[in-house]
Amino acid sequence: MKKVSRRQFLATSAVAAMYGYSGYALANNGKTRTEPSSSLPWSNWSGNVVGYPQGRISPNSDDELAKYLKSTSGSIRPVGSGHSFAPLVPTTGNIIVADQFNGLIGHDSEKMTATFGAGTRLSDMGAALQQVGQAFFNLPDIDRQTLAGATATATHGTGINFQCLSGYITHVRLISPQGEQIDIDETSDPALFNAARVSLGALGVITQITLKNRSPYRLKQRSWVENTNHVLDNFDQHAASHRHFEILPLTHSDYSFVVSTDETDEPINNPPPSLEEEAAMGAAMRSWMEIPPEDRPPLINGLAEQIQPSEKIDESYKVLTNIRNNRFNEMEYAVPLEAGADCLREILNTIRDKKIDVVFPLEYRYVSRDDTLLSMSSGHEDHAAISVHRVASEDYRPYFDLIEPIFWKYGGRPHWGKIHTLGAPELAKLYPRFNDFKSIRKQLDPRGRMLNDHLRTLFGES
Repeated sequence: MKKVSRRQFLATSAVAAMYGYSGYALANNGKTRTEPSSSLPWSNWSGNVVGYPQGRISPNSDDELAKYLKSTSGSIRPVGSGHSFAPLVPTTGNIIVADQFNGLIGHDSEKMTATFGAGTRLSDMGAALQQVGQAFFNLPDIDRQTLAGATATATHGTGINFQCLSGYITHVRLISPQGEQIDIDETSDPALFNAARVSLGALGVITQITLKNRSPYRLKQRSWVENTNHVLDNFDQHAASHRHFEILPLTHSDYSFVVSTDETDEPINNPPPSLEEEAAMGAAMRSWMEIPPEDRPPLINGLAEQIQPSEKIDESYKVLTNIRNNRFNEMEYAVPLEAGADCLREILNTIRDKKIDVVFPLEYRYVSRDDTLLSMSSGHEDHAAISVHRVASEDYRPYFDLIEPIFWKYGGRPHWGKIHTLGAPELAKLYPRFNDFKSIRKQLDPRGRMLNDHLRTLFGES
């Protein structure tokens, strides 16, 4: 086998899983639903969350949105690209579609900031920033989310020196549930600012976001396969010596797909993925699905050992993100840095010992602390983020139900946009300022217009 990029690896592993045996298939595949109504249904990206809102509102300005909110009293939920796996959107009221709050609104070359409509897709922002001489400090693995949705859930990328995307916000425009326009920054109202940067869409509707950026830069990304225990033993050193460093541990295997990313001045070299390589790897992965999980390690290890190192060089926003065309569901927790390796090892051992029929690799990466109220890394310590995935055609619940208690054992905090089962009592213990957020939320939305069933569970409000 020749060179295989991270993008190819993720794509083919997902395809292979889709052709495999789903020992857990159920009629509804673990979907969360609201009660049907006469309106068209809404579904998230993976299809695991379905809602039947009373209607859809698509305002084209702050004034139009404010007028609507002032003249109505029903439940509302904002919606972006629907890339969250948690049921943040479903409501029996109306959903507010953010699509028309879109594009670059303005920029400041001296302060290196740029303001975007909150409904702008991350995938459209990199090129727009490049044109005005700016670039993101970091980006999450997937760029199909809207800016508001990604920051509302504390979506993050990889790197011990980089905060989640919300950490780079310098200004937010919020339209409150009563229709009041509130412009917020760290000097005007620090408490509200730190709540609004990771809000779960529970404080109102955000229409504009300003980000702190830097000058454009180029990245070289190298990928290779290495023994998982060996790379974990040296993970801190790797994380400190590379701008970005992460691993994708292979289930039922001794190996991980390793990715390092660093700044470079070398010329762009980012050829499109080889379809022949994708087909060959996909065929190999599909072949092991016919083998019982307990007999797979030698085959998977043999396949991993054939993967040769690869690299690509391109503008930062083209390297930091990946295309995920095959849909899946995901659970992700952040655990304190010193507990990360032990937590990951226990998850991998559990998958092996319980003979869980899953081939989708995990993700393991570091994220820097921040001072928002509710991000996974808010507070005084950095965190290790660990993700598990299940392709959308299979029921994720038996797998996730088995793995989630392991995260709890190590003090894990759930990613707000991904699947978890925690409620207010557990979350209040994990987030020192959780009750501060709840207090701010009640002040802005005393009638609970922004709540749905999922958020009521999170905040312990009936």
